[in-house]
Amino acid sequence: MNASKLANYTNVKARQLWTTLYLCAKENPKRRFHALYDKIFRPDILAEAWKRVKSNKGSGGVDGQSIQKIVEEYGESRFLNEIYIDLKRKKYRPLPVKRTFIPKPDGKERPLGIPTIRDRVVQMATKMTIEPIFEADFKDCSFGFRPKKNAHQAVAQIRKASKKAYWVVDVDIKGYFDNINQEKLMKLVEMRISDRRVLKLIRNWLKAGVMEDEQFHETEWGTPQGGVISPLLANIYLNYMDTVWEKQFAHLGKLIRYADDFVVMCRTKAEALESIQVIKAILSKLDLTLSKEKSRLVNIWDHSSGFDFLGLHHRKFPVLNKGGSKVFVMSHIPSKKAMKNMRRKIKEYTEPRSKLFWSLEDLVKGLNRKLQGFKNYYFISPISAKWGNRIDWYVIERLTLFWNKKRNERKKHARVGEVIMQTRGTLVKLAA
Repeated sequence: MNASKLANYTNVKARQLWTTLYLCAKENPKRRFHALYDKIFRPDILAEAWKRVKSNKGSGGVDGQSIQKIVEEYGESRFLNEIYIDLKRKKYRPLPVKRTFIPKPDGKERPLGIPTIRDRVVQMATKMTIEPIFEADFKDCSFGFRPKKNAHQAVAQIRKASKKAYWVVDVDIKGYFDNINQEKLMKLVEMRISDRRVLKLIRNWLKAGVMEDEQFHETEWGTPQGGVISPLLANIYLNYMDTVWEKQFAHLGKLIRYADDFVVMCRTKAEALESIQVIKAILSKLDLTLSKEKSRLVNIWDHSSGFDFLGLHHRKFPVLNKGGSKVFVMSHIPSKKAMKNMRRKIKEYTEPRSKLFWSLEDLVKGLNRKLQGFKNYYFISPISAKWGNRIDWYVIERLTLFWNKKRNERKKHARVGEVIMQTRGTLVKLAA
């Protein structure tokens, strides 16, 4: 892989540092880096880190300081200068993470930790400094939260492996982020980093605790979801599994991982069953367990069954050859959960009565942004047109309800389609 293309920094010096560290780590897999702390508070690194945190937006943490306040009132230069001084004088201490809960479609809630803006900038600067070292070690089977890696690449590996694989081990780790053993994680970090000041930074973030309803809770296990550096630490932890699998068990099947979600594509049922035992043993060493309710063993020989991964449903569908014979080819369609979530988003966007003051053209423009993102991610197989039609018809149904409420009329779908064309707010056709 071309190291110069791994980092996507606009700052030239920051990009040069990334490339240099990556190449040094790649050249010597056993090297431990000891002079990294001073790189974290380099003005160009802090400036790049602030730029990224600001672009990601997000709310403030327990100190009440928001990005908007820093930009409009406090001053960006003053803010970064104070971080620089605290890090240089070794006076920086992270604040507890603000615990909030995000509602899930199934009615449950997912916990999310929100560090302060100050802590996010320092985490980002640290991530930019140490990420290239660990990127040199990460395996090709890992696709989540990595530079120049994405979910579609993982799906492409599934499609390629499915030509010879007929059994899939679909694995779900029970409460992954909450059950990471912090001491074992630090040992894995220490295999590459010997700079005690950087190690202390990471430990302090892990031990910072959380504030929930003005109550402080210590964090002895896990990494807070929502922290800038958490995805990198999560990848470092599971890279142990990737490494063991590649060295000793690659003959059993193809491992494809995206953060804490992964599948193993196997040729036979015997290999799949053995893979399950191997995965259990490896995860046990990491103090992790499989979720029996969500993990599955799936036979993908034909179109009778498939599996969900990364929001897509993967299944072999029948295709006729020129000679008339039937073959089964792996395709990827939106999962039932993804379709349900998309309908919910469409309904939530079109339902508020305040939107009745909008023109149909403005409503369509807003819908198109949501539909285009859905189309770009989920419709990567020719067979997806059928599922696109279902969303298209649901959109027309919602627009019909909107139009009837707005005009106090009862028009049918065709009439709404004419209005969409007349207002030049042409709807994205997902089935196209």
